[in-house]
Amino acid sequence: VPGMVGGMMRHMRSLRSMKRDNGWIHTLLEEAENERMHLLTFLELKQPSVWMRLSVLLAQGVFFNFYLLAYIISPRLCHTAVGYLEEEAVRTYTHAIRDIDEGRNPEWADKEAPEIAVEYWQLGAGAKMRHLLLAVRADEASHNHVNHVFASMDFREGANPFAKNAHIMP
Repeated sequence: VPGMVGGMMRHMRSLRSMKRDNGWIHTLLEEAENERMHLLTFLELKQPSVWMRLSVLLAQGVFFNFYLLAYIISPRLCHTAVGYLEEEAVRTYTHAIRDIDEGRNPEWADKEAPEIAVEYWQLGAGAKMRHLLLAVRADEASHNHVNHVFASMDFREGANPFAKNAHIMP
């Protein structure tokens, strides 16, 4: 939801002002797509019940509207909060990887990564859950960095340093 809301708000602002966005939209929507792939991957491991699906739908509706309002008020605060959430996600995946390495999660030690993950992250044939967790943790570390950088920038005029070719001089 955060990347989608941020991307949508930046998109609408760009249309209203009739100015380019300086590359933020693509990065935010790319983050939203990546988080969607995290969800779809982990859903392959455990198919949720109807009640769980309804709970997710309700939570998504509430959070989307809350986050949209928060982003209207303070994009900087929203990017900071997401950056901290991503830091916690990195710690969580680090613990899960350590649990596999130290034998505390034997169910995942030899479990193959779902095919959707193998394709999306190009993990290679025979990839295990540990490989998947390493890829997802790397994504979360990247999201953490991007959101903290965005939080420190002028969200009205700052050019996205993560945009394609942003490092190339004109």
